Amino acid sequence: MKTATIIAKWLFVICLPALLLTASIALAVNSAWLYEYGFQKYGVSQTTGLSQAELHKAAVGLIAYFNSGEESINLVVEKDGQPFVLFNEREVAHLRDVKGLFRLDYTVLLWTFVYGLVYTLWTVFWRKGVYRRYLARGLAWGGGLTIALMLAVGLLWLLFGFDRLFWQFHVFSFANDFWQLDPTRDYLIRLFPQGFWFDVTVFIVLCIAFLAVVLGGLGFWFLRRAKAKTN
Repeated sequence: MKTATIIAKWLFVICLPALLLTASIALAVNSAWLYEYGFQKYGVSQTTGLSQAELHKAAVGLIAYFNSGEESINLVVEKDGQPFVLFNEREVAHLRDVKGLFRLDYTVLLWTFVYGLVYTLWTVFWRKGVYRRYLARGLAWGGGLTIALMLAVGLLWLLFGFDRLFWQFHVFSFANDFWQLDPTRDYLIRLFPQGFWFDVTVFIVLCIAFLAVVLGGLGFWFLRRAKAKTN
């Protein structure tokens, strides 16, 4: 039983960074305001010729597609009063691959959340006593591990730069070259220039850091309080 308890605790610690990462990515994917912030910041209406209303339609349509059971996206918008299909076949194929990554993110998010919830309920309501300290330690250590991993990634960022890491991410994540789009003809890359992805990455990092500090801080606070009571 003791071995199982130790394994369960360390699995919780390991799951916490994955939970915070996937939750932050899911939040970014489903935040239409984040899309529209990028549209405004990078003058996407000027570079695409699409009105703000049509850009909003594109953002909402993409979010709906990522959360649907549809294999391919068929997004129609208006430009100069004429309806047209926004994405060509190459862009549709790439978005299909992107959707696969988001589904993987949702799957990891679901399982890490379920495990974290079960472990929390087990320690708080069933085992109680000293096992609540296991939960507190798991939060403190999991939050610390998350921050440590973020610092490691931050070091890579400083060494190689965002552009190179962004490129390597695509090479590693996609088995084809559909992600290599032409900004002179492909709307997808004009809607979301590389600067937008830098901003999204910063948003995700800030979300992860905030959650890690809050959860890790709660665990540390509980341990300090428990220690004070025993002294």
